[in-house]
Amino acid sequence: MLLAVAEHKGIRSELIPRIATGFCGGLAHTGGNCGAVSGGVLAIGLYLGRNSPADSTDACYEAVRKFMGQFSKQFGALGCPQLTGVQLDTPEGQAEFQAKGQIKQCTNYVGEAAGLVVELVG
Repeated sequence: MLLAVAEHKGIRSELIPRIATGFCGGLAHTGGNCGAVSGGVLAIGLYLGRNSPADSTDACYEAVRKFMGQFSKQFGALGCPQLTGVQLDTPEGQAEFQAKGQIKQCTNYVGEAAGLVVELVG
């Protein structure tokens, strides 16, 4: 998600996939926010993030709030367990996720999140 938006902005870095590695599965299978949502927040920062601590965060924060609100409205939740219907913090939940082929659903969330970010700030 972050990589797609970065490329849309013309940013190429081998670090981008590395810094987002822990996002999958609701933040490393902890049941947290969807990784597409977390990646979207970082992607918004690529566009609207501050360059120094003295810079305003207002535009970035506003865009993040809009993004999260739109994602939640579209999909009904921000959290991985609510979006997938499984608990990825257990081996049973991970097996259920695989058995149901829910990676397709997550791929859709990633694509939609990237589209929302580009709509908002791109």
